[in-house]
Amino acid sequence: MHLFCHEQPDILTVETEIVDARPGKMVLAQSPFYPGGGGQLADRGTLGWSRGEAKVVGFEVSAGRLWHLLDTEAELTGRAEAKVDPDFRRRMCQLHTDTHILNALVFQSFDGALVTGVQMADDGTARMDFDLPGADNDRLRALEGPINDLIRQDIPLNFAYVPMDEAQAEHGLIRSRSVAPPPTPDGTIHIVEIVGLDRQACGGTHLASTGASVPVRILKIENKGRHNRRVRIGLAEKP
Repeated sequence: MHLFCHEQPDILTVETEIVDARPGKMVLAQSPFYPGGGGQLADRGTLGWSRGEAKVVGFEVSAGRLWHLLDTEAELTGRAEAKVDPDFRRRMCQLHTDTHILNALVFQSFDGALVTGVQMADDGTARMDFDLPGADNDRLRALEGPINDLIRQDIPLNFAYVPMDEAQAEHGLIRSRSVAPPPTPDGTIHIVEIVGLDRQACGGTHLASTGASVPVRILKIENKGRHNRRVRIGLAEKP
C-alpha cells in the first residue's frame, strides 16, 4: 500500500473517518502513522473521537487494510483525530536517515557490500549488519567522520515510487538481503534518494534533509559470524 506518511511526511495530525471497527481496533480512511517495518519501529500516538482518546499500541495489515490497535476494547464509530508522537517520529527519522548515510558509505567503500539486517531502537541507537567477510573494523569505525560531514552538508532527500522491475534492473537500488520493502499492489517500490550520494529502496520514514539530524557516533563494531560485521551507531547531542 502507498502510505500517507510517505506522501505527506510533515503532516502528523489527521482528522478522518473511521471506515471499519472491531473492539480495540479500527481502520481509518486516512492515517498518518507508519506501521513499522524494515528495522524501523512503528509510530506511536493517539486516536481521539467524540467520547475520548486512546493510545495506538500497534498495527495489523490484513487484506491491504491497516488496522490500528488501541489500548481500549471500545468499538469506535464516526470521525477520529489521529496524532503521531512527533518526538518519537523525529527520532526514528533521524536514525533511519543516518543508517542510509552509513549504508551508502559502506556500499561505496567496500565493493558493494549488502545489508543483512538493521534495527532501530527507542533509545536513539541503531545497528546495521553488513556482509563484510575479512573487513577491517578500524576502516568501518573511521566512517564516523564522513557520516557527520554528510549530515553537516544538509543534503536534501527525494522520495518516489518506481516500478519493481525497474528497481531490480538498477544495480544497488535494492541493497538488502533481508529488509527490502515489498512492492505495493500496483507493482511499485518506495525509493529514497540522498541527492548526489545514494538511491535505495526503503519503506520507512526519513528527514527532509540530512542536516535535520544531530551528529552520530559509531558506538561499536562487532563480528557476527564468518561474514557479518555489525555497526552500532547512536544519536549524539549537537555540539
